[in-house]
Amino acid sequence: MSQPTTNKSIKRSSSSSAAASPILSAMKKAKSQVTTPHVHFTDNPMTEDDPNDVLMEASPSSSAFGRVVAGSGGGITSNLSRKKATPPQPTKKLVIKLVKVISSCEVNLCCMLILSTDQFLDFFLVAKPTLPSNFEENTWATLKSAISAIFLKQPDPCDLEKLYQAVNDLCLHKMGGSLYQRIEKECESFISSALQSLVGQSEDLVVFLSLVEKCWQDFCDQMLMIRGIALYLDRTYVKQTPNVRSLWDMGLQLFRKHLSAASEVEHKTVFGLLKMIDSERLGEAVDRTLLNHLLKMFTALGIYQESFEKPFLERSSEFYAAEGAKYMQQSDVPDYLKHVEIRLQEEHERCLLYLDDSTRKPLVATAERQLLERHIPAILDKGFMMLMDGKRIEDLQRMYVLFTRVNALESLRQSLNQYIRRAGQTIVMDDEKDKDMVSGLLEFKANLDRIWEESFSKNEAFSNTIKDAFEHLINLRQNRPAELIAKFVDEKLRAGNKGTSEEELEGTLDKVLVLFRYIQGKDVFEAFYKKDLAKRLLLGKSASIDAEKSMITKLKTECGSQFTNKLEGMFKDVELSKEINESFKQSSQARTKLPSGIELSVHVLTTGYWPTYPPMDVRLPHELNVYQDIFKEFYLSKYSGRRLMWQNSLGHCVLKADFPKGKKELAVSLFQTVVLMLFNDAQKLSFQDIKESTSIEDKELKRTLQSLACGKFRVLQKIPKGRDVEDDDIFFFNDQFNAPLYRIKVNAIQMKETVEENASTTERVFQDRQYQVDAAIVRIMKTRKMLSHTLLITELFQQVMESSSPSPSPSPSSSYARVCVCVCVCIDQVKTEYALIFMSQLKFPIKPADLKKRIESLIDREYLERDKNNPQIYNYLA
Repeated sequence: MSQPTTNKSIKRSSSSSAAASPILSAMKKAKSQVTTPHVHFTDNPMTEDDPNDVLMEASPSSSAFGRVVAGSGGGITSNLSRKKATPPQPTKKLVIKLVKVISSCEVNLCCMLILSTDQFLDFFLVAKPTLPSNFEENTWATLKSAISAIFLKQPDPCDLEKLYQAVNDLCLHKMGGSLYQRIEKECESFISSALQSLVGQSEDLVVFLSLVEKCWQDFCDQMLMIRGIALYLDRTYVKQTPNVRSLWDMGLQLFRKHLSAASEVEHKTVFGLLKMIDSERLGEAVDRTLLNHLLKMFTALGIYQESFEKPFLERSSEFYAAEGAKYMQQSDVPDYLKHVEIRLQEEHERCLLYLDDSTRKPLVATAERQLLERHIPAILDKGFMMLMDGKRIEDLQRMYVLFTRVNALESLRQSLNQYIRRAGQTIVMDDEKDKDMVSGLLEFKANLDRIWEESFSKNEAFSNTIKDAFEHLINLRQNRPAELIAKFVDEKLRAGNKGTSEEELEGTLDKVLVLFRYIQGKDVFEAFYKKDLAKRLLLGKSASIDAEKSMITKLKTECGSQFTNKLEGMFKDVELSKEINESFKQSSQARTKLPSGIELSVHVLTTGYWPTYPPMDVRLPHELNVYQDIFKEFYLSKYSGRRLMWQNSLGHCVLKADFPKGKKELAVSLFQTVVLMLFNDAQKLSFQDIKESTSIEDKELKRTLQSLACGKFRVLQKIPKGRDVEDDDIFFFNDQFNAPLYRIKVNAIQMKETVEENASTTERVFQDRQYQVDAAIVRIMKTRKMLSHTLLITELFQQVMESSSPSPSPSPSSSYARVCVCVCVCIDQVKTEYALIFMSQLKFPIKPADLKKRIESLIDREYLERDKNNPQIYNYLA
């Protein structure tokens, strides 16, 4: 320790020595040397007047201890004068630091003592504080008075700081356990008294619940104050002692214990809470704050689940079970679903406002089970079809969302499937409304798509249900829907279909293509579409060539290039025919041999691309025969080895007619042209006269005369008048004919399709199917060589199911034929043998009975044979 800046010699008087004598006597037996951690020696020499003295210092402490100087010899001298002759001797400095002793008594040393080290230590080891004998009782009396004042809500004269210090003192002197037990006993007495005071209180449940809430709030406030006073007890004794609750938890345990003992109070409180919630559900206003406080009381006491939640969920289940049954009878489905939605929202809000969060899931599940899950079949039977028919988007969306909550989407999906089949069947199976079937299906599909997007959240399972149901609908009538879809496309692509923009037409074609996907017999659609397309191209009836090609592209994307190969070939023939006509007009034959006054345009068509038309004979006027002969000579000179056959039924003409009331241009068919040109040489002709002159068959001739004499524009007149043409009718030229338009179309009846034409087209489709089935059977047997009947049928059906695109029709084996369509259409037909193409897939549905017939047919034609040992096994004949 460093030397003090000011050094003074210490002179001892006799009085000071006398005063110190009692202490000295107590320390005479001290050892000559004591070594402690607080003693330090230094080699620095003293600068005091007496070099033999050693200075000993003690660090300052709460006992205000000063300096003590001890002699080097260990004895006490009475004279501290200097010895002049003595040289300075090396000395050691002893520094002793005192440690503060924790005690309620303070040690004050006001005198300076010169002691040895051993005497100094012995003095402090003897000093020990003591407590009064009645310290704990007096301190507890003070605290008990304060606790009683808190529970009785009375003022306490004792300062809170003194109360806090009293708890500290008891804890410091190891009396925390006793104090904790006394506080617990005192609290239990008052808590028991408070809860017992609620027994037999007001019969009004709201008033009673208010009293319970007040008792709880008072308890909370009182326990918080007690915990504040005894905070040191919580921080020391409670933490250091296992299995001892904090003062707050101890209070809760006591409250729970005596609330359970006062069963009337607990049961009446729970019953009152349930009644208040029922009243709120019935629309009455209740004190939600009161509910919140009491339910938080149950949660804090740890009895929420057992005492309240369990009876509450049971009561909720009973309430909603009765309400669900009542509302299902009294209200319709949309109103019921709205009510359920509101109820579920109310229960969710109830959990946010006063119920414990753990109750939300079981409570909502209870409401969903009683209001929804139990009534799923009734809701669907009573209201689903009504909502679908009325296109109630919002109500269907609500139903979907609610059904999602109870995992009932499968029931909803099945109901949707049944609805589509039931509603769609009325559209498809009504023969009298075939004309409107496709438009009705498109509208029906559009409504379903909208409902799927807006109400069913674009659920993929529902989309597949719609597809499956529509596929079932489209194929209820095996071939008729495919035919009507093809005619609907023909109607939209015809030139007469005005009032729609290109964008609208494109959208309509896209929608029709959706229906086309569901058709199983796409070959029927192909046959009718090709027949109608041929008429549109040959007669110039297409609304737009771009729209026609766009439709071909869509079909190609959907079914592959093989499906549209012939359709694309038709467009190529039309373009090639334009080039041939241009070349013909520039030829020498046309310049030198053609009769004047006639312009002819010829379409030269490939036989395999175009539909098959039955030949119809007609005796053409001389000018037309000459024109045909000249074109034939030109064509055969340019393309050798081909044969032309004119197809008269597809020809059409524009005639210039002079009527007394003005000139007109008549757009008519070739048959109408032949009939009208007869009246250039006669004013009146009978039916038989016309028949002999034209050689047109009776049925076609009657249709032709009916269009000329009984239609909208009556170029001819007949006797007797009527809408039907008979064999004895007489026809004459109508001199009084007049019309506001210069060009008049007169061939509407001629272009109408007959039942026979449809039957013929369907029959050709069936024949093509037989060829394809035969090819599929032969292909399988060629690969397997030997196969049982069951396995053969199974593999054929597997090909039907896997088929995604139609197969090509048989093509000529070597050369090909041409069809030339003109005013009188001619076909050059070369004899060809069609090779049997082995199909890899079938593109239409087929029955097992039909397959068996085709197998028998192949056996008869010696493609297959039955096994001699087992007739159910077939062998392939190479």
